[in-house]
Amino acid sequence: MAEREFVDYATVRDKLLEAIERRGEISYEQTMALQHAQWKASAGGHPSGEIKTDPAVYAELMSSLMQNEKLSLHPEVCSKIAELAPLTVADVRVVIASKRVAMDTSEVEEIITIIRQHVL
Repeated sequence: MAEREFVDYATVRDKLLEAIERRGEISYEQTMALQHAQWKASAGGHPSGEIKTDPAVYAELMSSLMQNEKLSLHPEVCSKIAELAPLTVADVRVVIASKRVAMDTSEVEEIITIIRQHVL
């Protein structure tokens, strides 16, 4: 099985825009994906309304999250956290619950500290 690559919404947006330049058009499904990626990559796509997606910040944050012992077992969760940049304990818990990652409040607060260091 090929290794999975995780990317942020800004990268998806850029890849789809490159496809338009190369081909002149994209499919309906790709157009819908482009519209969603443009919205999510903008500041309006973040609950705070202040954080835009930046591929470099995403990559650094993803790398930092992969250093966490519990999260390193779930790169897809690290990717989701890096993309969403949740800033509250409740929001982080929603993301880690998808893979049933057990973390106490102090561990979740450490994750939030890492996010704040990278995105704010």
